[in-house]
Amino acid sequence: MSKKELPNVAYFCMEYGLQSDFKIYSGGLGILAGDHIKGAKDENLPMVAIGMKWKNGYNEQQIDANGYPVDVYPTYKYDFLEDTGVIVTVKIKGQDVKVKVWKTEQFGNIPLYLLDTDLPGNNDGWITGQLYGWFGEERVAQEIVLGIAGVRALRALEIPVDVYHFNEGHADLAAIELIREKMSAGYSFEEAWRETRNEVVFTTHTPILAGNESHPLERLEYMGAFNGLTREQMVRLGGDPFNMTVAGLRLSRKANAVAQLHAETSNEMWKSVAGRPEIIGITNSIHVPTWVDNRIVDAYKNGGDLLSVHQALKNETIDFIKERTGIQLDKDKLLIGFSRRAAPYKRSDLIFSNPEIIDEYLNDGRIQIVFSGKAHANDDTGKKIVAKLVEMMNKYPNSVVYLPGYDMTIGQKLTRGTDIWLNNPRRPHEASGTSGMKAAMNGVLNCSILDGWWPEACEDGVNGWQFGGTDGLNELSETDLDVKDTKALYDTLINRVVPTFYNDKAKWSQMMKASIESTIEFFATKRMLTEYYDKLYKLEGNELSRNDSNRSKVLV
Repeated sequence: MSKKELPNVAYFCMEYGLQSDFKIYSGGLGILAGDHIKGAKDENLPMVAIGMKWKNGYNEQQIDANGYPVDVYPTYKYDFLEDTGVIVTVKIKGQDVKVKVWKTEQFGNIPLYLLDTDLPGNNDGWITGQLYGWFGEERVAQEIVLGIAGVRALRALEIPVDVYHFNEGHADLAAIELIREKMSAGYSFEEAWRETRNEVVFTTHTPILAGNESHPLERLEYMGAFNGLTREQMVRLGGDPFNMTVAGLRLSRKANAVAQLHAETSNEMWKSVAGRPEIIGITNSIHVPTWVDNRIVDAYKNGGDLLSVHQALKNETIDFIKERTGIQLDKDKLLIGFSRRAAPYKRSDLIFSNPEIIDEYLNDGRIQIVFSGKAHANDDTGKKIVAKLVEMMNKYPNSVVYLPGYDMTIGQKLTRGTDIWLNNPRRPHEASGTSGMKAAMNGVLNCSILDGWWPEACEDGVNGWQFGGTDGLNELSETDLDVKDTKALYDTLINRVVPTFYNDKAKWSQMMKASIESTIEFFATKRMLTEYYDKLYKLEGNELSRNDSNRSKVLV
């Protein structure tokens, strides 16, 4: 069908990564959302986005004199935001809260409407203060604003919507508002729920049960999240306690995971949820103009010298690291990049597990590693992981670097200018991992566990490396799995990666070309958006494209 026939989509997300200094993002979820709405603009798709105008952002994480991360919360002001003139009202704890609506298309994105409670006379200006800040009540208040005020903003702006896309469960209360609207018009709860399901689609991300948010019903009721529904009705939607992922599934006609393996994991995780749709796999992608350097793309397309272009990018990254940390890395030595949220399952420090093996490579500089990432302000375990990386930087001062203050700028530098992109989560806990796609398209070779997106792209020894295997993982304890994967990582690095880097530049160049060739189209936003319209957004009886060997054709 033509673009004129495509459904109008409203995309809801708590965070958006659009530009490094626009601090309304925390990590992967926001980066995906930012890329999604930039790609939609590139393709001129009928979409708008709803988010939050965060006054203090997520957190700025610095390292103190003891090597421990500390959080600071600057106040950010954005003069480029357009005042829509729209203010809507929601009830929180029985009190009216005014929510102002701002708009931006500043970053090559579809219209993004940002909700703001930091208004004169508002007693609840703090709601849009810190992204994912504070504790339970504050989170519910933020979700009331995103969901309920988000729908009311769309109504006030007179924006027609056919499909509401919830990117993660934070937006679930938008569906509660849609149900309330229909019940106010005379529908029964059952009818309103059924009609709302026809309008909503849902993307699930976190493949770890503990990472899926839930709230006591008493808290939701006290805060005003019931929004006219009864306790019994809320239990039917999200259970008791109210699980935001369960509710997202029961409130949507279609749902997706963000990689093919993640779909398998998610369907197994949520198989006991009655009334949910099947969770299909729509693998994430990246916005190529944002993340891939034009010089490497030009060299790839024109048959240029990929190694020399990469060396120039690597030199820039090494200069950037020195500017930020004072540490001078060696441009001729292997440089590994590792940049992810500090979470135990991502195993940031796995490479240090056996000093008897890795010490000599780090001490003589044959292997250099640059880390970045941050922990949530309330995550003490994550902060200990960051402190461990800082400790390793002190132990190996000439070959290990930790870059604090992770943001999009650091992400761009590392995915363009390192030699290897390392990823070693405990399979299958990585939902997707778009940083690996960014690295691959820049000719940075992935060395990764077969988790997230990598099983769909990996040609071992051709466009990167895999290690760890997939057999028998369910029978292993975490300790045994870590030992197994550490051995596999060392074997791959020492016996395959290091010799190729130092002794076979011709093969390295071939692998760089294969890395770019195998990723630059399929893992770009155009393919992802085609699949969203074809498999998730399309209304009954409509088709956008047909699949060809399980890969959708691009938008026409």
